[in-house]
Amino acid sequence: MKNVIQSKFSEEDRVEIRNGVNSLMALIEGKVAALNEEERLKYGSINEVNKLFVNKVKSYSDESPSLRSPDVDWVEFRADYDMRAFLESQIQSLSSVVYQLESTKKLHDYDNFQDSLIDYNYTQYKKNAQDSGYSEKLTELKQFFPRTKKSNNQNIEE
Repeated sequence: MKNVIQSKFSEEDRVEIRNGVNSLMALIEGKVAALNEEERLKYGSINEVNKLFVNKVKSYSDESPSLRSPDVDWVEFRADYDMRAFLESQIQSLSSVVYQLESTKKLHDYDNFQDSLIDYNYTQYKKNAQDSGYSEKLTELKQFFPRTKKSNNQNIEE
C-alpha cells in the first residue's frame, strides 16, 4: 500500500527536537503557571473587547502620563503588558508547530491503520488456508472488530 506520508526526520533530527523541547521545558520551569480548572475559571481570560480596552489604557498611559491613576503600578503594568505580548507571539508560534506535528502524526496513524488492515486481511487469508500460527493471531486481532446485531434496540454479539 502506498503511504500517505513519509516524514523526513532523521534520527539526529529526532534527538535535536527532543533536546530542544527538553531545553524549552527546563528554561520555563518555575517561570510559568499551570492553573488548575478552578483557577482557570476564577481568572478566566479577557475577550477581544477587553484586550482593546487594555490597549487603550496603555495608549493613554504612554501618550498622556499625567492622566494615569496613581493607584496603578505603571512599571508593573508595562511589564505585564510586554510579557503578555511576548507570550502571545510564542503561543502562536508553538501552536503552529503543534498543529503541524499533530497533522503529521495523524497521517502516520492513518498509514499504520491501513497497513494493519492489510495485515489483518492477510491473516484471515492465511488462517483460511490453514497455515500454522495464523489462527491464534486472528483470534487476538478479531477482538478489535466486534460484530453486533441490533434486535429490539439491543446489541447482541454474534
